[in-house]
Amino acid sequence: MDTTTPTIVEDVSDAALRQLAERVGDTLRLNRHMLCTAESCTGGWIAKMITDIPGCSDWFDCGLAAYSYEAKQALLGVRPETLTHFGAVSRETVLEMVSGALITSGASVAVAVTGIAGPGGGTPDKPVGLVWIGWKRRGQYPVAEEFHFQGDRETVRRQTVAAALQGLLAVAG
Repeated sequence: MDTTTPTIVEDVSDAALRQLAERVGDTLRLNRHMLCTAESCTGGWIAKMITDIPGCSDWFDCGLAAYSYEAKQALLGVRPETLTHFGAVSRETVLEMVSGALITSGASVAVAVTGIAGPGGGTPDKPVGLVWIGWKRRGQYPVAEEFHFQGDRETVRRQTVAAALQGLLAVAG
């Protein structure tokens, strides 16, 4: 992915996010998977979209909102050295988050997100809109993707939720 070009998720309306969550649920149910979410910048929004779907208890195990360094370490097993060396918003951290989510939970599929939603907190190296999303299926290697979203805090977070759900369709299928 060219990280100099901002990623834009076309439709991040409530209806579009719900439709994506329903598709994720159908895919997880069909493939007999349980899902765990590990969220930082979205603060539980992915889990909220999932639990808005009736019957999600068939395919949703748990959601972990881990915002602070301490929570990422305690709940997801992110190593202090990873946070110190790479920071919370990094490929290395999101890979440890998504792997830790599967260790912590009884799920077979996990998604993790960490990013800078703004309006503050950005730096030249890590600007507002930078988001890392990781996905993992138990027994497989995790994958991570870097996104550069544009917009205000809510728009960045909505785009993150949409991208996380879209990625789950591939990982859970």
